[in-house]
Amino acid sequence: MRRVFLETYGCQMNVADSETMAGVLERAGMTLTDRPEDADAVILNTCAIREHAEQRVLGRLGDFARLKRLRPDLIVGVAGCMAQHLRARLLDQARVLDLVVGPDGYRRLPELLRRAAAGPVAEVRLDRDETYGDLEPRRASGVRAWITVQRGCDKFCTYCVVPYTRGRERSLPLADLIGQVRAAVAGGFREVVFLGQTVNSYHDGTHDFADLLRAADAVDGLARIRFTSPHPSDMGERVIAAIAGCDKVCPQVHLPLQSASDTVLRDMARSYTLAQYRDVVARLRAAVPGLALSTDIIVGFPGETEADFARTADYMREVRFDSAFLFKYSARPDTRAWRQAETVPEEEKGRRLERLIAQQHAISGAINDRLIGREVEVLVEGPARRGGGEGAAPGRGDGQLFGKSEHFKTVVFDDDGTKAGALRRVRVVGATPITLIGEAVAAPPPEPVLLRAGA
Repeated sequence: MRRVFLETYGCQMNVADSETMAGVLERAGMTLTDRPEDADAVILNTCAIREHAEQRVLGRLGDFARLKRLRPDLIVGVAGCMAQHLRARLLDQARVLDLVVGPDGYRRLPELLRRAAAGPVAEVRLDRDETYGDLEPRRASGVRAWITVQRGCDKFCTYCVVPYTRGRERSLPLADLIGQVRAAVAGGFREVVFLGQTVNSYHDGTHDFADLLRAADAVDGLARIRFTSPHPSDMGERVIAAIAGCDKVCPQVHLPLQSASDTVLRDMARSYTLAQYRDVVARLRAAVPGLALSTDIIVGFPGETEADFARTADYMREVRFDSAFLFKYSARPDTRAWRQAETVPEEEKGRRLERLIAQQHAISGAINDRLIGREVEVLVEGPARRGGGEGAAPGRGDGQLFGKSEHFKTVVFDDDGTKAGALRRVRVVGATPITLIGEAVAAPPPEPVLLRAGA
């Protein structure tokens, strides 16, 4: 077995896990291919946060079932949170599968693929000690490197499967992480993003998250540092001071709220009240002027009343998030909330979601409109694209570049020859709720950063 097709679903942590898997496979002498038709094995790295994510994977497995009928020797595998969540049941549910491997089994992936050639294999043991800290990921070329600093979660929010699919919380040693940062910089990456389910609770036994931010800030050649997702309960003064005091840490924080109703927050086991969340926001904004703040919101959680929902809508108008990821509640088996009776009909969940989307759309648009006429520094990522999604230019695309501002806003501007990886001053001349339209204000750097594949 030589060629493997690897497809990723879900969050940035899954992207980082896929890069770890890619490194493991390449060190075993295997080659990654972009076409499943050319592969000896196909692996889907999956998400289990919402039912919709699992349904997408099951639909994709139908494509591979058709391919396997033409090529019976093709190995089909599912990795990640969905694999851990459904475990061996997945082999019965999707007969096309030869391999099911959870998030703690990637180190053994080459061996598991070889075993799967002889019959179905399920490797779903959780390992309290596995961090993959000694494994070098195989990163695609780009400007942003994802670095997992913490695996698992100890919060046990009642709606969330992560503690059951990724195990208990454990942090990688700070020295190993700074080694990864230096390797990323040596590979041409300009920005690192530290990943953890509750990333600001990072602690390796000696160093905490503030220590990690300060150590990364001292790495030569690194332009920007970001992190996701922090937990409001762990946003203490040391972390806030490090965010404010480190030159390379971007003035942008994604701080999941989920609901502004104390009753719903209690039922979710979120371990904070709205007053405590409001205090964290106030301290962050006082320490970091101009902070861009984003969040996650769930509507339709069991027991959420119209009054509970109204509190969330009211608070979102009060705090004015730059952006928000908004979701309907999706009951997940094995969680505590799974045992609670659904009280909000799907139609009502949809109504509440649409109301928040429209409200946030207006708020984001107003915030971005106020940036017109200002200059922002853009980390250029490459050519802009037509249509939707990352790097899309409103109504255009051809002959434009895109990148992210320090506040993590997508910026598009006319291509002036600036290369990916360069920092570019851009004046904002137009805005939509999700994109800033700009004009370059100075000559591009004489020696733009050149990126190579790998890290």
